[in-house]
Amino acid sequence: MAAKGKNPSLVLAGRLGAYVTHSRHDVRELTRPAREAFASRFERQVDPEGLLSADERARRGEAARKAHFTRLALASVLARNRG
Repeated sequence: MAAKGKNPSLVLAGRLGAYVTHSRHDVRELTRPAREAFASRFERQVDPEGLLSADERARRGEAARKAHFTRLALASVLARNRG
């Protein structure tokens, strides 16, 4: 079902395009560069000068990633409580 205010033919065309792409390609491979860039963002955030060991940078990067998503979850809870 089309979302309210959306053109149904555009919604179906977009859905068709997504299904064709998924049938022809491993979508995880198509999105791998974006996922890697997103993950490396946190490592650059915690070690901008590249001074930490790879293991320590990965550990801190993972903590920064978890903090990011926890911050988003908190903002979501607060927004729902306001509404």
